[in-house]
Amino acid sequence: MKVLVIIPAYNEEENIVRVVDKLISEYPQYDYVVVNDGSVDRTGDICREHNYSYIDLPVNLGLAGAFQTGMKYALKYDYDCAIQYDGDGQHRPEYIEGMLRLLEKEKLDIVIGSRFAEIKKPFNLRMAGSFLIEMCIFLTTGKIIRDTTSGMRMFNKRMIHKLATTMNCGPEPDTVAYLMRCGVKVKEYQVTMDERIAGTSYLNLSRSMKYMAHMCLSILVVQWFRKKEL
Repeated sequence: MKVLVIIPAYNEEENIVRVVDKLISEYPQYDYVVVNDGSVDRTGDICREHNYSYIDLPVNLGLAGAFQTGMKYALKYDYDCAIQYDGDGQHRPEYIEGMLRLLEKEKLDIVIGSRFAEIKKPFNLRMAGSFLIEMCIFLTTGKIIRDTTSGMRMFNKRMIHKLATTMNCGPEPDTVAYLMRCGVKVKEYQVTMDERIAGTSYLNLSRSMKYMAHMCLSILVVQWFRKKEL
């Protein structure tokens, strides 16, 4: 299968070389594209200097806009599969092959790289929001997604078309819940993720709390007003 690794990147000058060079040197069977989301640091300059495959967005669109840009690229160049992949170095490329095998074997639409598919999720403050979103998804779909906030998600050709051409389908748990209600087949695949070793995450405590509240509200209320279609 023709696979595209989509790497949304906002101010990742300290990480992007490590992330992309590892893909190029160790996993050349996968194509990639960096979506530089209006970074104000040297992320774009670094992509140009290293002659990476990249798209330069003139303004910051946020993760949803950068992700959809990557999906439009995947649609334009007729990829069979696309994987959302963080530019901060937390995701490990060695799991892509296993996720792809699972996608093909079980004819899935989405495979989520999950920290908790086979490992029990710790019950702590950091995971409290994830538990809440998990329960919201269960209440609205009847199905369990253990690692609701994982940013490592693989999409088949049908999902590439859907997410590239539909508004308000960002790479978030509420979109996964909505798609599951539309009949999309989703499964988790056990992975290990690394901690960010450079740069600063966008999500601080207050933003994380707002994010969790927004996701729960969207899953429990807003998604019911969306027409179920693929």
